[in-house]
Amino acid sequence: MNWQTRDIAPGLYLVATPLGHARDITLRALDLLASVDVLAAEDTRSLRRLMDIHAVPLGNRPLVAYHEHNADRARPKLMKALEAGQSVLYASEAGTPLISDPGFDLMRAALAAEVPCTAAPGPTAAVAALTLSGLPSDRFLFAGFLPNSSGKRKTALSELAGVPATLIFYESPKRLGKMLRDAAEVLGAGRDAVVCRELTKKFEERCGGTLGDLSRKYLETAPKGEIVVLIDRGAAEEADPDVLDAALVDALSHMSVKDAARDVATTFGIPRREAYQRAMALAKN
Repeated sequence: MNWQTRDIAPGLYLVATPLGHARDITLRALDLLASVDVLAAEDTRSLRRLMDIHAVPLGNRPLVAYHEHNADRARPKLMKALEAGQSVLYASEAGTPLISDPGFDLMRAALAAEVPCTAAPGPTAAVAALTLSGLPSDRFLFAGFLPNSSGKRKTALSELAGVPATLIFYESPKRLGKMLRDAAEVLGAGRDAVVCRELTKKFEERCGGTLGDLSRKYLETAPKGEIVVLIDRGAAEEADPDVLDAALVDALSHMSVKDAARDVATTFGIPRREAYQRAMALAKN
């Protein structure tokens, strides 16, 4: 199919690109790729291949590389085009821009200059992995890449230990085994986790187990490809009844019973029904 150019309003367009399978691109993304004045990409070669697959001509339009090593030099050029009233598209190498991606500073600069900005949503590795993990998806925290050194990595993990949500990380294949080993030590070897590899690609793989089992597996044999690690929320510690009641009494002093129960249930990681029943009893007294 040959994509026809459309009238595009000036501004910055953040366009999500496929994680691996080229057909995961959206029709709107293809329209924008065919129509904007200037294209920018974390990896221009990847974007050119994607455009070639879908028969989107580049023509005489500029295609600017924008990545962590040249962002300070490339950003002024893109801002000049935006401030001149042109339409600029930015695409990360794979997935959604600004998610562990250098496009963040470009977006901030555009907002500061009051340039219109919009997103053409699409694939995100973190969310794709969450849907495949089988871990609770009602609440999750994306924590990006952990630090390189073991000490700093353990510190970061300890800060996340009590978060009542599924934890999601990106990780490099070479560091995966060590990261899982540190996670097992800090969060508990018996905590459930899932490693998703090469999502939507030919060798896509999902491997679940405990942190202890997964760390041994990947310390022995390092995988290849793009990695997402998901770790189940920890078991909530039983809240001290006196502490719980004190928190509810304080909340009830300036909230309704319903709001106080919701706030305290979230803080202590207990069922909302339990907090509500206790709040009702305290309110009557």
